[in-house]
Amino acid sequence: MSDFNQQIIEEFRANGGRVQRFGSSLVLLHTSGAKSGEPRLSPVMGIAQPDGSWLVAASKAGAPSNPAWYANLVAHPEAAVEAPTDDGVVTVEVTAAPLEGEERDAGWAQFVARSPGFADYEVKAGSRVIPVVKLSPR
Repeated sequence: MSDFNQQIIEEFRANGGRVQRFGSSLVLLHTSGAKSGEPRLSPVMGIAQPDGSWLVAASKAGAPSNPAWYANLVAHPEAAVEAPTDDGVVTVEVTAAPLEGEERDAGWAQFVARSPGFADYEVKAGSRVIPVVKLSPR
């Protein structure tokens, strides 16, 4: 894990899910390594949905490849998120499902509306369609 991500995780946990640079828009995504099965932890933007799920986008800042956590979720869809609430941080066991077609596009539009930088990521990604994953509580 990078030092930057470690600092984000520490700030998230120390401040009830708030990170100065990102506010309360992050979740900590707990996955199992696609090949190793080892626990992995990634801070990602999570958009809470009315049904109690979260959407996460595998943008990797517009890189030409998906982030490792996306491969982890595809290989092992049983995961967990630490998410901020009005009462602090809760940990929720989730099942990951990549969205397709119109559902994916509608989810992606939420990311662009929340943070216009996501539109730049889409341009940088070129031909790669940035996956959007729904994390549903189990």
